[in-house]
Amino acid sequence: MSVTANSANLELPAFINGEAVTSGETLEVHNPWDSSVVGTVPMLGASHLEQAVNAAYGGGTPLTKYQRHEVLTRASVLLGERTEEFVELLSREAGLCVFETRYEVGRTQDVLRFAAMESLKDDGEIFSCDISPNGPQRKIFTVREPLPLVAAITPFNHPLNQVAHKIAPAIAAGSPAILKPSEKTPLVATKFTELLYEAGLPGWMLSCVVGPVESFVTPLIADPRVSLVSFTGSAAIGKTIAKTAGYKKLCLELGGNSPLIILEDADMDLAVTLAAEGAYRNSGQRCTAVKRILVHEAIEEEFTERFVAKTADYVAGDPADPATRIGTVIDEASALRLEEAYTDAVSRGAKILAGGERNGAQIPATVITDVPRDAPMIVEESFGPLAPIMRIADLDDALTLANSTAYGLSSGVVTNDMAAAMRCVRELRTGTVNVNQVPGFRIECSPFGGVKDSGLGIKEGVIEAMKTMSTVKTFSLPWA
Repeated sequence: MSVTANSANLELPAFINGEAVTSGETLEVHNPWDSSVVGTVPMLGASHLEQAVNAAYGGGTPLTKYQRHEVLTRASVLLGERTEEFVELLSREAGLCVFETRYEVGRTQDVLRFAAMESLKDDGEIFSCDISPNGPQRKIFTVREPLPLVAAITPFNHPLNQVAHKIAPAIAAGSPAILKPSEKTPLVATKFTELLYEAGLPGWMLSCVVGPVESFVTPLIADPRVSLVSFTGSAAIGKTIAKTAGYKKLCLELGGNSPLIILEDADMDLAVTLAAEGAYRNSGQRCTAVKRILVHEAIEEEFTERFVAKTADYVAGDPADPATRIGTVIDEASALRLEEAYTDAVSRGAKILAGGERNGAQIPATVITDVPRDAPMIVEESFGPLAPIMRIADLDDALTLANSTAYGLSSGVVTNDMAAAMRCVRELRTGTVNVNQVPGFRIECSPFGGVKDSGLGIKEGVIEAMKTMSTVKTFSLPWA
C-alpha cells in the first residue's frame, strides 16, 4: 500500500479494500497559485464502485472498541509526525496559505483524538418496566449497531479536516465507508487514507475513490446498499443528492451566509478582530465564514475605520510564504465569480474601501460598504474573503436582516447585553449562535450543522456523526 511521493508531482492511486488501483482515466490536480501540476489520481468507473461496495459488505472480523481506539490514536500520532508533509500538500493542492494548512492539520489531529475517545464509550440506556402500574418485572436495554456502509462525499475547502470529520466517526462507530473527495482536492484525502491503513485500519473499512458523476457518484448515492450519504458542499448539490438518494439516511452540511451582529455596546477591539478572523481565515472559504457584518449605526463609522486598518494585517501572497495570511481561492473561475459579485455591488452603489483587485485565483481581503440588502453578494453565498459592512438601526433590524437569506448555518453577535444575546440565541434561525465569538466557533466533538438551505438539521461533529452512522437496537430481558 506504499505510495511513491514526488514533491513536484504526486502520482497517487485510488484505494479499494486496502489495495492501490491505478486503472482508469487520469485526473490532474493543479496548484491554484501557479497552475503547476501537483499530482494525479485515477478516475474510476462503475466496476470499481461495485468492488468498493462488495469490499465493505464482504468485510472481515469487526473491530472491537479498543481496536478502533488504537487505529484512531495511532493515526493521530502518525499525522503529527508528518505534519509538514500534509501542510505542504494541502497548500499546494488547495492554494491555502501554510498558516491555515498547519492549523487544519492540528484540527484533524483533534478529530482523530476525540473519535478515539468516543470509540471507547457506551451510550446505551436501561429502562425499568415496573415504573408503570401495568409494567412487569423486566428491563429494556438499547445498544448501537454500525451502519453497513457510509458514502462520504467531501468538499475542497477543508480537504483534510472535512474528510476526517466523516471517516474518523465512521471508524469509531465501526461503520465501513466509501470516501469520494472533491475532484479539486483528492490528493490529501488519498494520502490520509494511506495513513489510516498504516495505522491499522483494515482495507474493507475504507475505500477512497474519485470518479465521474454519471457513472460513479450518482450510482454511489443511489445504491440501496449505502445506508447513509454524508455530504458537505453546496445547497444545490445537496438538494440533488436528496432527490437521488432514495430511502436512506442523509447528513447534508451545506452552504452558509453567516452574519456577525455588532451591537452598540460591543467591545470594539473584539468586534474588529472577530469580523476580520471570521471573514478572511481560510481565504474566506468556510461555510461558517462571516459573510455579512451587521454594525449598529451609532458605531459604524468607528468600526469601519478600525476594520479597514485591521484588514491590512491579512496579507495576500504566495501560499508557501509563512508571512502570507490569504492564499488563493480554489481556482480562477471561483475568483472571477467573486470579482463579478463585488463589481455588481459597486454598480448598485457599494464602495470598496480595501482590496478588490483580483490576481488570477487570488482575491485579497476586501472591505465593502453601502451594499444594498438585495445585492446578490448579500443574498447568496460569496465563497471568498469579502467583508461587506451593513448598517443596522437596532436589534430588531439586525435580526430581520440576519434571517433574510435562505441559509441558516451559523451566526455570531458581539454584545455585553445578556438580554440581547439571549434574544439572538432564540430568534436567529441558524444551527449555531455564538456570543462574542465568530459564527464558526466550535470544537471538533461538539454538534455542528444548519437549517433551511444549510442542511436538514442533522448534525455533524464527532459525537453526533457517530450517532448518525449507527442505529439503535432495543432488547428486553425478563430479569429485574
